Amino acid sequence: MHSDPGLAEALTPRHIGRPIERHEDAALLTGRGRFADDLGEPPGTLQAAVLRSPHAHAELLAVDASAALAMPGVRAVLTGEDVQRWSQPFVVGVKAPMQHWALAVDRVRYSGEPVAVVIAEDRYLAEDALDAIRVEYRALPATVDIAEASEAGAPVLHEAVGSNVVNERFFRYGDPEQAFAGAARRVALTVHYPRNSCTPIECGVVVAEHQPEADGGHAYEVLSNFMGPFSLHSVMSLALGVPANKLRHRVPRDSGGSFGVKQAVLPYVVLMCLASRKAGAPVKWVEDRLEHLGAATSATARLTHITAALDGEGRITALDWDQRDDVGAYLRAPEPATFYRMHGALSGAYDIPNLAVRNRVVVTNKTPTGLVRGFGGPQVYYALERLMDRIAVELAEDPVALRLRHYVRPQQFPYTAAAGAVLDSGDYHRLTAMAMAAAREQGLWQRQAAARAAGRLYGIGVAAIVEPSVSNMGYISTVLTPEQRAKAGPKNGAIASATVAIDLLGGVNVVVASAPAGQGHMTVCAQVVADVFGLQPAQVVVNVEFDTAKDAWSVAAGNYSSRFAGAVAGTVHLAASRLRDKLARIAAPQLGCPPQRVRFEGGAVFDEQMPERRQPFARLAANPHWAPALLPEGEAPGLRETAFWTAPTLAAPDAQDRVNTSAAYGFVFDVCGLEVDPATGRVRVDRYITGHDAGRLLNPALADGQIRGAFAQGLGAALMEEFRYGADGSFQSGTFADYLVPTACEVPDPVIVHLETPSPFTPLGAKGLGEGNNMSTPVVIANAFADALRPLRDLADVRLPLTPSRVLALIGEAGGLAEPAPPAGLGRRAEPARVAGGLALQAQGSVDIAAPPEKVFAVLLDPAALARVIPGCHALQRDGEHRYRADVTVGVGLVKARYEARIELSEIDAPRSLRLAGSGQSSLGTGSGSGTVRLEATASGTRLHYDYAAQVGGKVAAVGSRMLEGAARIVLAQLFESLGRQAAGDAAVRKATWWRRLLAWLGVAR
Repeated sequence: MHSDPGLAEALTPRHIGRPIERHEDAALLTGRGRFADDLGEPPGTLQAAVLRSPHAHAELLAVDASAALAMPGVRAVLTGEDVQRWSQPFVVGVKAPMQHWALAVDRVRYSGEPVAVVIAEDRYLAEDALDAIRVEYRALPATVDIAEASEAGAPVLHEAVGSNVVNERFFRYGDPEQAFAGAARRVALTVHYPRNSCTPIECGVVVAEHQPEADGGHAYEVLSNFMGPFSLHSVMSLALGVPANKLRHRVPRDSGGSFGVKQAVLPYVVLMCLASRKAGAPVKWVEDRLEHLGAATSATARLTHITAALDGEGRITALDWDQRDDVGAYLRAPEPATFYRMHGALSGAYDIPNLAVRNRVVVTNKTPTGLVRGFGGPQVYYALERLMDRIAVELAEDPVALRLRHYVRPQQFPYTAAAGAVLDSGDYHRLTAMAMAAAREQGLWQRQAAARAAGRLYGIGVAAIVEPSVSNMGYISTVLTPEQRAKAGPKNGAIASATVAIDLLGGVNVVVASAPAGQGHMTVCAQVVADVFGLQPAQVVVNVEFDTAKDAWSVAAGNYSSRFAGAVAGTVHLAASRLRDKLARIAAPQLGCPPQRVRFEGGAVFDEQMPERRQPFARLAANPHWAPALLPEGEAPGLRETAFWTAPTLAAPDAQDRVNTSAAYGFVFDVCGLEVDPATGRVRVDRYITGHDAGRLLNPALADGQIRGAFAQGLGAALMEEFRYGADGSFQSGTFADYLVPTACEVPDPVIVHLETPSPFTPLGAKGLGEGNNMSTPVVIANAFADALRPLRDLADVRLPLTPSRVLALIGEAGGLAEPAPPAGLGRRAEPARVAGGLALQAQGSVDIAAPPEKVFAVLLDPAALARVIPGCHALQRDGEHRYRADVTVGVGLVKARYEARIELSEIDAPRSLRLAGSGQSSLGTGSGSGTVRLEATASGTRLHYDYAAQVGGKVAAVGSRMLEGAARIVLAQLFESLGRQAAGDAAVRKATWWRRLLAWLGVAR
């Protein structure tokens, strides 16, 4: 039975289920959006800039901000000492002695970790002052690989823990030992799911104000585009050392996307509160794109070894999961959510009775991880659905047939999985058949046959997943042992809240405890309420701004885990229904009928048996405001209802570690046909069919929009998006030049198939569907890719993303088609070199200078002349024979840094050749390099040949190899132009016209 007995009446065909246009769009399309950075600021608001560590792992020896504080317009600098004095470390979700402060206090543990905050009168002054802060580090070895970090002897990030494995748990469901002992066959697979993230249009924004109280206490008021508050409000309050009601948090109406990542605003809320306390004024911080990519958050990388036990008939009787999660430098709340959100559903869509599970949480010198769309799902299904394909290969069985015979059958619902998930409803066989029929209509198998006949690589893959929605707040406590949970107390549920009110002229207003980021919550809430009261959605006003001091909310409130359709919209329905029932009791005496006969339709209220007895809705709804004394006996005044709801099936983990991790579970079945170009390594998705059962669809147009968005993101994860790190932990994907995301040109339009099997456990029978394709698309593309390569090789280990260079390497290893030579003068771009020091750059070339070798060489040996040659050089001082100290400013894209450098000349053979070596460091990174310069006399002067190699780390490396290579060409062009001018004299150098400068900037001119 549904939890709301009035469901049948409430769902008479009106607005729910119709694809009406979004109410939000008029404001957004006319520039009237209310985003966090658009809103007014408190008077006297200062601007903040964050100084970040250039090292992935180092002791923090000293922070000297005196020079920054002396700069005009700088009001304060927040350091680790302030943070230790005024706050506490963030709480950690496991029993391990780790400390994570809002600023680094003893060590830095990832490149980009905040070290200090400058608060100034504007952002420009704050950014400039960052360069004036002097930080003394002692570099330590870094660890960036999951497997290496979890082994003995790896550099330890948290000495008090003593290991980088900060939590390890073993689970056993059913009798997996017996199943494996009696297995006729075992199939095993090791898979790697990489780090990637989301790229919302709007990055993080925080406006914080410290409010000292008369009794010496402290309170804070914050506006941010955080997607909470949910449980992280308590994490922030505890870190600030104030009661929860002393941290007021407001969220604006509009948010330029989140996809989960805006939970990462959490530490900056605390940081800016402390910055406001230090400066004695409100403080605003706006995250830039480099900060967001390099230091906000990422999806959790996972290394999984999964084994299946099969009986004599090829049926899976048990699964053995060995999973290691790379959570980055700190286990930051809500982690280890990525591990345990899917824990109850580790058997996926399949009826598998026995499970053995080993989970290890591993810290590495990388950005802390957190919620990224579908968190937990991509990691689980990448292993499970790759395993299903491997089983099909080894059994020589059709992969669809294998899945069909392992599915949970329709008559088994609600089905309790081995680890505790209660799969609420579905018909997996029927939706699979519908998706396969659509695939046949698209001609996938004919297209594959034609491609293979022509010698092209074309593959077809499938994947089946269950999509969780409305998370059980108790699932994370599964990381604790039963004894630890008993001591801490049970945690469970998914409380949602909503308020529906009617004003004195009969207008209907709705307030929800959510923080939408573009999904259309206002539209759907209006549809739900309009159906309850018999109105048009345009008559309903929905407020999605959020204020913890005024709005009804609880520990689960917020916008995450696809909870809107099942929990939030359902709770809106409950609140509206209660208010409707109250209005029916008020109307009944006026209409001369019992309340059960009162109907709300067409903007009127009437007796269903005598429809001529009616009143306009607005008049009836206004009466209780104007004449409360005329209310029926026993009816309280006021037309406002606040409803709270939690799913009845969401219990705390039991003593055997079984847990129903979500209230509802949709089903997704995908079919993908793709082609691999052996000449370029490009993978092109040719046809894509995605089938969804998300229970009752509240608005099909918005549902399809969510599916398309998740598909695009899953496609990016499969083919393009990856956070890359150097061996020293330097981050190397800090711009869109190196962190590639799909555009409309790369994303085909999927064929979408729907099946609706309403959930018996949500008020409207709806389930979530905003994350499913982010779980299914990466693995279905991997399965199709493996199928495409099958004529060349049987590939088990498919590593994402499938970039052209990675694909070409796989084809080459398989002895596939010969790679054609590139056109003359055009070389294929190689992957950037990675060395212990960070990102490596190399270049060779020559340039003609209109001066004899003797004069050119003289410039290279003259400190005064050399200072004028080096681009961005402020000063060059002799520090020994052919050794110099230099003060140099280097700019690369978004990054501009002032380096203290050492330069040395050696192997001098005047005037023919020398070696130039240098190293430098700044607040933003490190760099070093060396190269040879050889001078050759020509008829017109000198041909200078150069061959250099350099490596960079820290924020400079984060801009990525593409931008660094471009910047290197620019710097070389500037250097050689200056060298020629110094050697030949300005008059002898041909005039650099604007177009020559442009060509030099592009790296074309010589």
